[in-house]
Amino acid sequence: MDEGAIERAKERVEQRAEGAALDALVARAREQVEVLAAASSSLEETLPARVGEAVREQAQPVGRNLAEIRGLMNQVLRRLERVDGELLADRNARIDDLALLVDLIASGWQGVDARLSRIEGVLSGLEQGIQENRGAIVYRMEDRRPDAAGS
Repeated sequence: MDEGAIERAKERVEQRAEGAALDALVARAREQVEVLAAASSSLEETLPARVGEAVREQAQPVGRNLAEIRGLMNQVLRRLERVDGELLADRNARIDDLALLVDLIASGWQGVDARLSRIEGVLSGLEQGIQENRGAIVYRMEDRRPDAAGS
């Protein structure tokens, strides 16, 4: 036999062995792809539900906290509105008190001014009388008393 024929036969055997190994490798790869596809399908079915449940578990306390914070903020706003209303009412009451006080002081000073005007009138009359008579009129206290007239 020809050496070349033996070599070619060996090459063909090697190629077939390599082909068989390659076929076995492709078959194992296909099996693994099928297993991977089955696992992927299983995950595809269960994963959304599991993720949703996990998100719900984590988000539920956050939602409760948020609702509690919202309630507290509403309560704070109501209290602030009440305090603002009370403050406005107090301020208006103080303004009314101040207006009344100003009116009282003004009327008091008007009374003082009227009395001073009367006193000035009496004094000017006395000054004129003194200047005209060049002397003052003296009255005795006893004469001015009502009980002195009867005795």
